[in-house]
Amino acid sequence: MIGISDIEAAAGLIAGHVVRTPTVESPGLSALLGVPVTAKLEVLQRTGSFKARGATAKLLSLSEADRAAGVVAVSGGNHAISVAVMSEALGVKATVVMAKSAPARAVEIAEAAGATVRLTDTMDDAFALMSRLQADGLTMVHPFDDPVVVAGQGTVGLELADDASAEITDVLVSIGGGALISGVAAALHARRPGVRIWGVETVGAQAMSEALAAGGPKPVQLSSIVSTLSAPTVSRITYDHVTDLVSEVLVVSDAEAVQGTLDLANHAKVWAEPAAGCLVPAARRVLERVGGDARLGLVLCGGNATTADVMSWAERFNLR
Repeated sequence: MIGISDIEAAAGLIAGHVVRTPTVESPGLSALLGVPVTAKLEVLQRTGSFKARGATAKLLSLSEADRAAGVVAVSGGNHAISVAVMSEALGVKATVVMAKSAPARAVEIAEAAGATVRLTDTMDDAFALMSRLQADGLTMVHPFDDPVVVAGQGTVGLELADDASAEITDVLVSIGGGALISGVAAALHARRPGVRIWGVETVGAQAMSEALAAGGPKPVQLSSIVSTLSAPTVSRITYDHVTDLVSEVLVVSDAEAVQGTLDLANHAKVWAEPAAGCLVPAARRVLERVGGDARLGLVLCGGNATTADVMSWAERFNLR
């Protein structure tokens, strides 16, 4: 299990390389949901998502030999962007593997940062290719099956705990492979004990929900439009953290996640991707469970969806 000392060490390691993003009370979301809401704005992070934290922590922890070998990463989009951009900044050669369903913008940014981009038909194929490239000598920067990466993502929770001016009873965090919620839960468990942590997935990207139902990580079928949450399985380390530290994992539809993105734009004045938008409908379910005295924290994990993508999804689901 990742402890607070691991997260504090990661915070010291990545300081100066990533942004200490704002933690703000949101009048718009508070009015929308009917309770006080504090937002952690990882949409303003370097590379547009929290992924820069774990990628930077891992890259800085590598030996000179591992850095010289070059790194390989697999991603639904945001991890690829972060590994590519941070590798360029640190002078490391990067290869990133994504499924063809990954956002075109993620491919463009990774290539512009000098990374070699490999595209596969599915996320299962992407993970398999990453394993082959690692066997060929590249150093793997795994998006969630790595304690260093989990500790790096945990710095989000550390900042939330230290910077939130209001008391918070419940924090909602999106789940792809589970590194973010694992690190955030570990940090809050240490710094703000008693705060409940809730995970959120989308239908068709339910790796953690299915793992919890099965009693351990298992491969899942992916069909969600939310590629940045579409991990084909969670890891043992993230499963263990969620099992021990998270109250419940909620699952919302793709349409609800896109509507949440529109709500964040209209009410919070924040541009976010559906991986963050899914927190808004999930927040309503949390309030049904815990009552109207709750004070919510939302970790808005990333903002790398294009306006064209969001408008296309909104049209598909007949949303406004």
